[in-house]
Amino acid sequence: MDDLRERYIAAIAAAADEAGLEEIRLAALGRKGEISLQMRELGRMAPEARAAAGAALNALKDEIDAALRARREALADAALDERLKAEWLDVTLPARPRRTGSIHPVSRVTEEVTAIFADMGFAVAEGPQVESDWYNFDALNIPPEHPARQEHDTFFMARAPGDGRPPHVLRTHTSPVQIRAMAERGAPIRVIAPGRVYRMDMDQTHTPMFHQVEGLAVDRDISMANLKWVLEEFCRAYFGVDHVELRFRASHFPFTEPSAEVDIRCSWEGGALRIGEGESWLEILGSGMVHPKVLAAAGVDPDQWQGFAFGMGIDRIAMLKYGIPDLRAFFESDLRWLRHYGFAANAVPSLAGGLGG
Repeated sequence: MDDLRERYIAAIAAAADEAGLEEIRLAALGRKGEISLQMRELGRMAPEARAAAGAALNALKDEIDAALRARREALADAALDERLKAEWLDVTLPARPRRTGSIHPVSRVTEEVTAIFADMGFAVAEGPQVESDWYNFDALNIPPEHPARQEHDTFFMARAPGDGRPPHVLRTHTSPVQIRAMAERGAPIRVIAPGRVYRMDMDQTHTPMFHQVEGLAVDRDISMANLKWVLEEFCRAYFGVDHVELRFRASHFPFTEPSAEVDIRCSWEGGALRIGEGESWLEILGSGMVHPKVLAAAGVDPDQWQGFAFGMGIDRIAMLKYGIPDLRAFFESDLRWLRHYGFAANAVPSLAGGLGG
């Protein structure tokens, strides 16, 4: 046993890597290793000799096992030291020049829209992005058979097996915020609701996640004339032009009656968009008078109050104003794109100081 101890302890100390240690372990302690074979011979010995030899072999086995672990740790420490030497960094080197970040166009346009409507007395309302089926559809007078309530158009959240309640959804518009705002604040009310929305769509002008802003104004004598004035004032301020011409086309939305798509007069001469001139029309938003059922669902008496609502895509109006050709680029995290289209971090949009170039 003394010979075994000296031989294996010396071999372990000389091992240069993990593979060498594993070979030594198998030679000594493996199923066919020397110490394992000697353990099998104990059965042939007399009881007194077996007890003495067994204790000695177990002690030798433990000693070799401890030596293997210690050598393995020593090799790991040596490898770590080499790695640290290779990855050494001189922290006294001069720092990189500080760079100023930029504001994403979506954030910038959201601030611009908020500033314009704040000047007209609209507050900002917010709500959850994961909505109940009732807030996203039922309260907005969207019937069960409507295409928007199908899985090919809406992201539904999974429920536990056996849960019979309607599933929650990733909100498909920010209109549920209008319901929550009216239920909380009552009437009269004047709010906008900017935020993320989700639909199953993906191409040059659609993405599964995008941004919308919806507006709501409820009072006793509000009419479509008020809606038209608000939208004209918004377009003048947002596009930075003195004259705009809007065209209202009859449409249908479950949550407004009457409903209208709104186009703005424009020109595409030379490939550049010019608002307020030319012979072309560009659809920019949907609008209408709030449906009485929507008012009732939010706890507002439709016999006493009426109002208008409108909604537009923040990403799309950003594309129109700043000449961004592809909606998908908004979400690709390309720093080159952001440096080109981004805005100075400290430039806060305001009607007095300017919204943006």
